[in-house]
Amino acid sequence: MHYVIGVDIGTQSTKALLVSQKGAIVAQASDSYQVDQPQSMWAEQWPQVWVDAVKKTIRAVISQTSITSTDIKAICVSSLYGGSGIPVDAQITPLYPCLIWMDRRADQEVADVKARVDLERLQAITGNGVDSYYGYTKMLWLKNHRSDVWAKTQYFLPPNSYVQYVLTGEIAVDHSSAGNIGGVYDMQARSWSGEMLNALGIPEHMMPERLVASNEIVGGLLSSVAQKLGLAPDTPVVAGGVDAAVATLAAGVTEPGNHVAMIGTSMCWGFINKHVDTKNGLISMPYVANVHEYNYLFGGAITAGASISWFREQFCQEEKQAARLLNDIDDHQLLEIQAKKTPAGADGVVFLPYLMGERSPIWDSNATGTFVGLSLYHRKAHLYRAVLEGVAFALRHNIECGEYAAEHLDDRLIVVGGAAHSDLWMQIIADITGYDVYTIEQEVEAPLGAALLAADAVGLIKNLDAIKDWRRLTRRAPVNKTHKVKYDSIFTIYKQLYVVMKDSMHTLKYI
Repeated sequence: MHYVIGVDIGTQSTKALLVSQKGAIVAQASDSYQVDQPQSMWAEQWPQVWVDAVKKTIRAVISQTSITSTDIKAICVSSLYGGSGIPVDAQITPLYPCLIWMDRRADQEVADVKARVDLERLQAITGNGVDSYYGYTKMLWLKNHRSDVWAKTQYFLPPNSYVQYVLTGEIAVDHSSAGNIGGVYDMQARSWSGEMLNALGIPEHMMPERLVASNEIVGGLLSSVAQKLGLAPDTPVVAGGVDAAVATLAAGVTEPGNHVAMIGTSMCWGFINKHVDTKNGLISMPYVANVHEYNYLFGGAITAGASISWFREQFCQEEKQAARLLNDIDDHQLLEIQAKKTPAGADGVVFLPYLMGERSPIWDSNATGTFVGLSLYHRKAHLYRAVLEGVAFALRHNIECGEYAAEHLDDRLIVVGGAAHSDLWMQIIADITGYDVYTIEQEVEAPLGAALLAADAVGLIKNLDAIKDWRRLTRRAPVNKTHKVKYDSIFTIYKQLYVVMKDSMHTLKYI
């Protein structure tokens, strides 16, 4: 039997799986870390944290078995959307932390791009818009604010590309990571756009020349690294891609119509399309499967699970203390017991989950989180349920935009990520979106997708459709039609609230 290792570098942890060529998960490991937030709206990470976590988790999965190293035929590394990427010098030494997807510091750069660049042309070439979410605006922040770093920068490397360099000594960028930078990648030509790089003032040499498919081998494992990991030298290392797309592949999405919501720290909902849509506020990049034909279109909320964590940390000390005393139940479960008793719609409380600004479809880095409808009657359980519902409304807002762009969407929604642990949240999502919710039984998402890409790269599977044999879907929540009618009315209000409150949000933020 032959095996592969799939690794996913996440925002708060790295996970690795050792998987057989038949899709059986033999071992898994994870390693946690934190995002650095030195200022409000900043979010950055040093790449050594990721390198250490990748090595640690690979060693951990190998140590759990007696499999011979030569039977492990490939490694694939996917990663979070790395925003700016890691600026490295000619020796590929990191010069500054990676400004990751959460970082919102590039507001002035957004304004500058809007003032001096032909935005219609930018959208037509790249399939994307202008926002501080996109990596190219973060690159311009470094140009404007850290000229010392800019002067020494040879390349900007996505997180998985940098880790692959450490493992193999080879530099390459997969097409999904390149497209997700926005602004600098030509979606039709599947190459860097010299025209847009010139218009933006970003030197072409900063974009690595070698672009590869997600199931392409970047290089072989260096002997020195292989020895420390317990693997054979020259073990192929496969390109992987952006975690949202790789998790979507893990859910079995290999053709247009399938759609998946990945809900962890943030929320990404996406689908495959043969065409790019630039009119409905979604993000476009090449898909990790069939890279030259399929595009991955997605939208998302910056603070999905992060909204839950914020609420729990700030307002739920009693539940946390009780969970410690009870041992066999956690604070999330205690909160859900009460929230489940609360009616759909949280008795009139609505939450806008804009705690770090927002991505699609409103694209407003100055939007702020809001509870609306509070009275003396409301309790903590109402607010907690409203947070769950608010993220689900944000999901529906993106699906609504996607319905205009998609060739078609299946009548089921697959949900992956930490949110899938919550039965209540799965039911709320089904009732708000109107789609029956399915989840992956294995609960491994992006690392499983990375393992599949590794197996495909070295010929252990016939094609990427093998994922449908590797993963098992479970129907978690059918739509409650009574709740759906109620949520339809609230969703209309949810959308109106941002429009009405936008100016006040912006004003309050800078008082």
